[in-house]
Amino acid sequence: MTELLPAFPYHCDPVATGVIVPSGTACVCCGRERGYVYRGPVYAAEELGGRLCPWCIADGSAAERFDAHFTAGTCLGDDVPLDVFAAVDRRTPSFEGWQEPQWFFHCGDGAAFLGPAGAAELAARPEALEMLRQDANSRDWPADQVQDFLAALDKDGEATAYLFRCRICAAHLAYTDFA
Repeated sequence: MTELLPAFPYHCDPVATGVIVPSGTACVCCGRERGYVYRGPVYAAEELGGRLCPWCIADGSAAERFDAHFTAGTCLGDDVPLDVFAAVDRRTPSFEGWQEPQWFFHCGDGAAFLGPAGAAELAARPEALEMLRQDANSRDWPADQVQDFLAALDKDGEATAYLFRCRICAAHLAYTDFA
């Protein structure tokens, strides 16, 4: 019987983002077959991809048993307590990206990952779009190239944005990733 998935405050819907999938595989950590496994990035000495259940990620037992981490890179601020960083890094499903996924922290807390985003999804989030524009401008691209790049972002394509929301102030944050 499939159990209700645990809540992940820093990853809004890991089923929708495709990193938690239905499966009959038993979890390598708890040994139970719970109906779902995690298929996102795992950084550990042992190969754990597709072998951990969401419950062992949520309660920290997978991180503890295998010294596993789920984020490779972060935009960590000075005001982020270590327990918040640990919750994101060791008890939150990450996501797949073209490069190693980055995680945002804002207002002293981890931001919630909403999912990949393209130009259409970003149009309703002007602060995230402006953040991407500033990043592209820092690459010394001509203005028309920046605009073309932002317009070409595709949530399912090669140039993709990854969208987050601050859990404190609700600001939207984003970065781009492309091969």
